[in-house]
Amino acid sequence: MIAGLPLFTGMRNEELDFLLARARSARYPKDTAIFDQDGKADAFFLLLDGHIRVVRLTPEGEQVIARYINAGELFGIAVAMGRTTYPASAIAAVDCVALSWPNEAWPELTARVPQLASGTYRTIGQRLQETQDKVVQMSTEQVEQRVAHALLRLVQQAGRKTGEGIEIDFPITRQDIAEMTGTTLHTVSRLLSAWEEKGLVRGGRQKVIVTDPHGLMLIAEHRRKR
Repeated sequence: MIAGLPLFTGMRNEELDFLLARARSARYPKDTAIFDQDGKADAFFLLLDGHIRVVRLTPEGEQVIARYINAGELFGIAVAMGRTTYPASAIAAVDCVALSWPNEAWPELTARVPQLASGTYRTIGQRLQETQDKVVQMSTEQVEQRVAHALLRLVQQAGRKTGEGIEIDFPITRQDIAEMTGTTLHTVSRLLSAWEEKGLVRGGRQKVIVTDPHGLMLIAEHRRKR
């Protein structure tokens, strides 16, 4: 099951056996908190199936969706960042299955399987770059560009082709999109309704389908009128 995941590509069978022998598998029903922001970080995780919503609370108490974790990705890797607490909460967006390892096993695991460490630090670097890109977008882009970029990023990461277009393959609400893009539910609803009229997207209850990715890209790049 794990040999084909990017993190484990090229690992020897004995290395995979060593990692699995120290892992615990668990199921998390939809909307379950796998861990909470500022809670004690005692384990790190690999998502085998499902989608995880990473949520942060601001000092003012506002909820922000930092990102979504897809199957095959690490999460809760506070130990690799030198943290003793989790910087955000992880919520199951759908029913999920994940492997977990206790943080005290990290030194032994990475010593025996150096590829685990290199893959984890690569993941941290990629997410840092994503965060920096998002800060730039929040500072320089208009709200319709941010929302278009967010939808395109989601269909790239978790898109499923259907007869209508590319559907984001997990439940997502307009409020979720607002929290991802630093705007309001009213603004996201207005934009999606306008884009639906133009044939760019289709919506439903907790569902978004991108029907014209190129048209949405033109909005994201500010090359098309709203």
